[in-house]
Amino acid sequence: MNNLFLQLPTQTPMEWSLLLATALLIGMSKTGIQGINMLMIPLMAIAFGARPSTGIILPMLCFSDLLAVLYYRRQAEWKHILRLLPAAIAGFGLAVAVDRLVPPAAFRILLAGCLLLGLAIMIYAEVKRGANRWAERRWYGPVFGLAGGFTTMIGNAAGPVMAIYLLSVKLPKYAFVGTSAWFFLVVNYLKLPIQIYAWHNISTATLMLNLCTIPFMLIGALCGIYIVKKLPEQGFRKVIIAITVLSTLILLL
Repeated sequence: MNNLFLQLPTQTPMEWSLLLATALLIGMSKTGIQGINMLMIPLMAIAFGARPSTGIILPMLCFSDLLAVLYYRRQAEWKHILRLLPAAIAGFGLAVAVDRLVPPAAFRILLAGCLLLGLAIMIYAEVKRGANRWAERRWYGPVFGLAGGFTTMIGNAAGPVMAIYLLSVKLPKYAFVGTSAWFFLVVNYLKLPIQIYAWHNISTATLMLNLCTIPFMLIGALCGIYIVKKLPEQGFRKVIIAITVLSTLILLL
């Protein structure tokens, strides 16, 4: 057991602080403020390495997904989940295929550009205060699903993609959170075998590290639930838009 703890991929107080803050924000993201955990993902990549950090973060996402689904299990809009999932799975394959071909810096810029385009569509619909005329087109959901599957596989960065889609189709706040929770529950658990057996970045040591973060994910989840209850519909949308814009800007740094 002592040898196992010596193998844990974090040693310094700064790394532990970063990890626990990430756990708190992941819990909050899954039950309330979608995408807020994106604020920590670049820092995790710097501290632990790009691919190793995804192996640390993914089990934390999976645990928090369970918490969110247990609380919002009846709030999901399944028609949107079913539109997104097939293309998201295709996005997994695309991510695995191009993983070694796209430099991290170029990927971040490409992703940020796609998110900025999506944000422009969403904000335009918000300003017009009408239905998004593209939302019912057959291609609309699959495009976001493909982008979500690709970005979540590469860097657990699909939160902003999902937020843009769900806001653009005008879901109320509880349906927003519930739909997001079920979508990511399926997506993140499908990613586990790939990262365990193909990328080899989830191990007994990283899982022991994840166990230490559970109390912070629980606190974050309770904070997220509280925030959603207190925010009015328009306030909730504005907070999610602000977090999504900030997450997109972080990708450009």
